[in-house]
Amino acid sequence: MSKAFASTADLAEKRVSFDEIGPGLYAYTAEGDPNSGVIIGDDSVLVIDAQATPAMAEGVIARIRAVTDKPIRHLVLTHYHAVRVLGASAYRANAILASEATRALIAERGAEDMASEIGRFPRLFRGRDTIPGLTWPTITFARDITLWLGGREVRIIHIGRAHTAGDTVVWLPKERVLFAGDTVEFGATPYCGDAHFRDWPATLAAIRALGPEALVPGRGRALTTGSESRLAIEGTEAFVTRLFALVRAFAERGASLKETYEAAMHALRPDFGQWVIFEHCMPFNVSRAYDEAIGIERPRVWTAERDLALWRALEGEIAPKTAEVHG
Repeated sequence: MSKAFASTADLAEKRVSFDEIGPGLYAYTAEGDPNSGVIIGDDSVLVIDAQATPAMAEGVIARIRAVTDKPIRHLVLTHYHAVRVLGASAYRANAILASEATRALIAERGAEDMASEIGRFPRLFRGRDTIPGLTWPTITFARDITLWLGGREVRIIHIGRAHTAGDTVVWLPKERVLFAGDTVEFGATPYCGDAHFRDWPATLAAIRALGPEALVPGRGRALTTGSESRLAIEGTEAFVTRLFALVRAFAERGASLKETYEAAMHALRPDFGQWVIFEHCMPFNVSRAYDEAIGIERPRVWTAERDLALWRALEGEIAPKTAEVHG
């Protein structure tokens, strides 16, 4: 039986939550859709991850305006993926911050990623006609940068390679709150199509060493205790390490990509199949893991055409769309 491509069949509206996880610190979450974070300083607001379109970003802005009228002056991009960055123009921020590695990835593959993700996630790109183009950071940093929102210290750290080569987290050392981007997920399948599997565990170790007492993952609900935060880190690590170990073992003995994919689905579905976007992510995850296992260190660029070719190679025919989402 044919399967709908990626998340094209996921058209149901999600319930949005806007949870205060510390004084003036908020998590915008929506049942496994991409999260945004909000930090309210003495005189201004900082937003972490923009949503996929300016129209979608208006939902975040409305929640912010329900709790403060302070201007939104800073926007942080945790990485380059379109669902995280293309809504940036709605915030009219004074500065858009990202790691140097993230800016390089936007320059190298941002346009291809935009087309790829619009094809995979039609519901998340509602109002895509409002996107003015690629989002470019106005401030970049190699390793870390510290902002002071009045008396509130905000550290923005290029924590290491994991979900992408440019992964950045936002850390509040006094409050011990971490906005983790897609380096950490909770109840949601890590997307690994642009991952660095060998580096991801060390990146998670660096996150663990910070000792967060609350954590906003890239997808999944906000975590409000240290034990929950550790559980999310451990779950993410278990998924990526088990997946890569299995794929590497199959690749090293010369198994085909399709054979490896079928084995990975069989092995991981019992423990992780209930996680959000598992069926969507796994073809891309296995493909990238296989590439890294055979020595392709730098993730290959995903295009809309490559996405469909991979899906057909691993899943067969694609089920026809049952509905269309209009922006």
